[in-house]
Amino acid sequence: MFGLGISEAILLITIILYFLPITIAIIRKHKNVVAIATLNMLTGWTFIGWVVSLVWSCTKQKGEVNEIST
Repeated sequence: MFGLGISEAILLITIILYFLPITIAIIRKHKNVVAIATLNMLTGWTFIGWVVSLVWSCTKQKGEVNEIST
């Protein structure tokens, strides 16, 4: 795996998962991206803080329309 040992691979995966809420908020152009990033950085080390920031980054924003229409 790109010359990484198992401990380096686990660390890399952990870092990617830790910053997932921030990444999602940036990609979705969430209006509260700074607040989501702050919440994730300050409380993301607790599982509850990470889940809250992940859910917040995935929530639909006011005025946002669904991509799928029936």
